[in-house]
Formats: sequence, C-alpha cells, structure tokens
Amino acid sequence: MTPLDDLFPTEDQIPASVRLPAYIEQREYLVGGELRIWPGDLNVVRSPVFVNTPRGPEQQKLGATPLLTSKESLDALHAAVKAYDNGRGAWPSMRVADRIEHVERFLAAMRARRTEVVNLLMWEIGKTQPDSEKEFDRTIDLIVETIRALKELDRSASRFVQEQGIMAQIRRAPFGVALCMGPYNYPLNETFSTLFPALLMGNTVVFKPAKFGVLLIRPLLEAFRDSFPPGVINVIYGRGRETVGALMESGLVDVFAFIGTNRGASELKKLHPRPHRLRAVLGLDAKNPGIILPDADLDNAVKECITGTLSFNGQRCTALKLLLVHRSIAEPFLERFCAAVERLKPGMPWTPGVSLTPLPEPEKTTYLRGLVDDAVAKGARVVNPSGGRTNQSYFSPAVVYPVTADMRLASEEQFGPVIPVMVFDEDEEVVRFVVNSQFGQQLSIFGRDSARIGRLIDAFSNQVGRINLNCQCQRGPDTFPFNGRKDSAEGTLSVADALRVFSIRTLVAAKTTAENTTLVKSILTRHESDFLSTDFLF
Repeated sequence: MTPLDDLFPTEDQIPASVRLPAYIEQREYLVGGELRIWPGDLNVVRSPVFVNTPRGPEQQKLGATPLLTSKESLDALHAAVKAYDNGRGAWPSMRVADRIEHVERFLAAMRARRTEVVNLLMWEIGKTQPDSEKEFDRTIDLIVETIRALKELDRSASRFVQEQGIMAQIRRAPFGVALCMGPYNYPLNETFSTLFPALLMGNTVVFKPAKFGVLLIRPLLEAFRDSFPPGVINVIYGRGRETVGALMESGLVDVFAFIGTNRGASELKKLHPRPHRLRAVLGLDAKNPGIILPDADLDNAVKECITGTLSFNGQRCTALKLLLVHRSIAEPFLERFCAAVERLKPGMPWTPGVSLTPLPEPEKTTYLRGLVDDAVAKGARVVNPSGGRTNQSYFSPAVVYPVTADMRLASEEQFGPVIPVMVFDEDEEVVRFVVNSQFGQQLSIFGRDSARIGRLIDAFSNQVGRINLNCQCQRGPDTFPFNGRKDSAEGTLSVADALRVFSIRTLVAAKTTAENTTLVKSILTRHESDFLSTDFLF
C-alpha cells in the first residue's frame, strides 16, 4: 500500500470543526438590491475531496447554484445601468466618504462569516486551511488598504492647480458599469481585488463568481444587499457563455475586469459592439521561469522553487511554471529539489502540515498526465519517485527532466503540480526563451554574480512585469504594481493602481479671472457641488 491509497478520509475521520452543513441548495441571486429566487435548473457543486465508503471512494456533492440564463443576467446589467444612471445615480455622485462607509459596513458583515467562508474554500477548491484563512484575512486587509489609498488619493485631489492663467481641480470619476469576474484559485481575494476598487471609485457592478469556489459567495449575499444601495452590486450565476456573452453583446458594459485565460478574455472582448469604449483590466496566463545560474545558493534556490512551483499545487498565475537550470549544476539541483518534493505532505485541506491537496478541476489529472506523457515520449523522464501517481482528484507532483522546446511543457501553462526542468549552457539561450515566450508576467533569477545578473535584468526588463532576485515569483506586497506584458495582462493592479484603472481623471477648469475666482469660491464655500470640493478626507 502506498501513502496515496488511504489519502481520502472516511466520514468519521473528518473533524467536526470543518464539517459543512447538509447539502447547500442555493437558489438566491442578487439583482437591484433584491435576493431573487431562481426556480430553474441548478449546477451541482462537487468537492475535489472524496470520502471513502464501503462502496468505495465517493466525491462529495456540496450543493448547487443557479443556472441563470441571458435574461436574468441582462436584468442584473440593467439594474446596474439604472443605479449608475449616466453618472447621475446616487452611488456615482455620492461623496467619497459616504461610499467608504458603505464598504466598511460590508467589511463588518464579512468578518462575521469568516469560519463559513474559510470552510467552503477548503471544500470547494481544496486549499489548505492555513492558506484559506490567509486568503480571507488578506482580502480583508486588501480592502482596508484600498480604503486608505483612496483617502490619500482624494486628499491629493482636493487642491487646485494653476497653469498658464488657468485654474483647475483634477479629480477621478467612475467609468460606469463594471463586469467583474475572478479566478477559481483565489475566488475571494483576486475577485475582490477588482470588485471593491470598482465600487469605491463610484462604478456599479455586475459580479459573476468563479467557476469553482462559487458557494463561498453565498454567505456574503445578504451583506452585499444590505451594505449598498439597490443595483450598485449585482451577483449572477450560470454558464459564462450563456450569461456573460449576453452582457458583453449588449454594449452596456464599460469596464471588463477579468482574471482567467487570454483566450477567454479575447473571445469576450470581441463580443462588445463598441470596443473603443470598453476599458479592460485583465490578469491572464503566465509561464513564469525560474532561472538558476551556476553560482546560485542551491539551498535557497531549492527552497524558493519548491514554494514557487507547488504552493497550492502550482495553481497560481504567479507560480514558477518552468525551471531553467545551468547544465553545470543540473544534477545537484535536481537531487536536492526532488528530495524536497518527496518530503511534501499530501492530504486533505484541513490536515495539519499538509502541502499537497486534491485538484478542483474535473479531468485535471488526465490533462496533467497528457503533458507528462508527451514529454516522456520525446525523451524526458519523471525524476522523482512518486511523480505522476494519482488517486481520483489527486496528482503527485512530477518533476520532468530534461524538457526541450518541442515538448508541450516548454510553452503550455500547466497550472498544476508538474514541474518541467530545462538545462541551458549560455545565458543567451535563456534570454531567447523569454523573448520568444507569448507570456510576460514575471520571472525569477537565482545567482550571486552581480555583473551577470545586471545584464540579465537589462535583457528582461522589457519582457516581463516583475523580475525577482533569489526569490519566487509573487504578487505581493499588494502596494506593488501587479501587471504583465504580451498575453499575460492588460492594465496594472495594486492597491493604488486599481483605483486609477477603474476611474478617469476629470477636471474642472476656468480662466483665472476675478469673476471666475468668485464663482468657484462660492461653489466651494456653499458646498454646491459634490465633485468640485476642497473637503479634506480624514
């Protein structure tokens, strides 16, 4: 018997603290400040967790969510359009301080549902308990930090500038209606990283949860309804082709915030009849390489590459998706790296100390097996003892070596626990690889030679959005810009950048004459405009 044979628990082995209530049949969705009840078909939500029974392993059915149609999704869109009212609605014209109060009301309600949301994160996408708790808490911190950044942005905009006889105040105004869609690997954090900046800047929103990690939004539906004016936030469910396609075809979406594949983003953008009026904020595919130079500190490189390739089973856009190792150190690196992979603990998301968990995507293990088989057929091999073993939805990390350019693993984003390793002899080989890649999010360089690393930084600075030295690729801190080149992103996200990307600079200007000065002073002192204001936000 291998450790994978008893990977999944029996019913009585599941701790009471993480057990979910009975089957969650969700029929609610949020439109125009009303929780509507869907009478139609439902989409069954299955967990990546199987439970061992006398009949064999059985995949857990957690519940179901509404399979809405284009009609319901358009109802949600029209509610958002009505709430925006060409920028004259209560929300877009509301003072910044008041919008912040609404968001803080939501935060208080969200904090009260922490345990429920964390448990659903574990059961729905197989994320470990510490990482699920971290995602929830980091999302709270992100919203709090976004509020702080908005206050700072508003303070800097409260002053007037004078240039060439013109006085002006430059403030930021919303675009209109935003469609926000997030990824299944961070269904809370990544989605809210666009949703709340959009709201805080005065846009109204239609929000469609990720394809996995969808039930975890249910505990927050009432908080959304009670914290915001009707139509400001609308939550829909269903198949993307049926629901989101209709939204884009309407031409009424002003901002498209999407985190997923570049193919999916391209198909949806093409549906919009007025593409020049559509602002896109996209986080897309990545094939981030880790480059290990001959003088790298192998202990540090192995440690960072283990986390970089296999944190949440490699299901992160910022994961290291390919390791490029100098031939002179390939064998010692692989020996240490494979030993570290074998020490990682597989298990259920709630198991203490677990690093590797089941995968939420159906047929993902079959897909990963196909990538490995393609590489092996072309001359590579799996070099770690347990690599590629499977049990239902679980796939043991496979270190594949030596990968060459003709293999799918060299260019295809695996988004899972397969680690391709290539060797190189000259730095120019690595430079050509990065230049020729269709993706350009991040990369990592491991080494000590400052002159060599300096040259590589110069070669890569116009190829990727972030270069990491002697550490894994990552998004944080959230105050840093998060972007990408080529097919990896459109627009920049960070706490401050997200506020800017969901708004446009708008100014009120006048010639600096005595009459105009008197006019502007009158508007300011009598508080006759919410937009033109010198109020200082504390």
